[in-house]
Amino acid sequence: MRVLIKSIATTCCIVFILVANAAAGAGLSAQQMLAETNLARTEPARYADHLRKMRSNFTGNIYRDPGTAVMLVTTEGIAALDEAINYLTKQDPLPPLTWSDGLAKAAADLVRDQGQSGKIGHDGGRSGGMQKRIERHGIWTGRIAENIGYGPGTARLMVVELIVDDGVPDRGHRKNIFTHDFAVAGAACGPHPLYRSMCVMEFASQYKSRTRR
Repeated sequence: MRVLIKSIATTCCIVFILVANAAAGAGLSAQQMLAETNLARTEPARYADHLRKMRSNFTGNIYRDPGTAVMLVTTEGIAALDEAINYLTKQDPLPPLTWSDGLAKAAADLVRDQGQSGKIGHDGGRSGGMQKRIERHGIWTGRIAENIGYGPGTARLMVVELIVDDGVPDRGHRKNIFTHDFAVAGAACGPHPLYRSMCVMEFASQYKSRTRR
């Protein structure tokens, strides 16, 4: 069965609309998201090779995921991919992000909330907005940010799409990944009723998780 996925990128998140059903991949977990993000941060020039391998799978603005029945309809086509490759080759390596249990809990709040509601975006409804969720589980200093992706079934594809940031003029998701000020992060992934899968990653300069009493 052929699966067509349309990418809708906004300043809040990357969304993949499934036109046909597809099984979610097994390679998508919070720890895999952190590991993949850290691989891009610490070895950006080498990570660009993963994007170069994707070039031959484009036909116009459609990307065909090798070995699967998934097709991704992009907004900018291969131009956004090439722009991301150029960015990575010039990007200086950054220190890896350290795992934060508190930030992971904040991310999980949104995954759990939208996994039930089917909504998208930074407002979790019952769980609140990004800052409220992050402050529920700890104290932050410096800066905070949040990336959200919906659809891809592997951490590699999810992180690549956030780096490419197709259709997002300011490449905000990419900027979050490569912000030097961020030192800690937490992530959570889970099912989404409309877009198959979702992952949330919270970033902070410094963060002290609350201890349970």
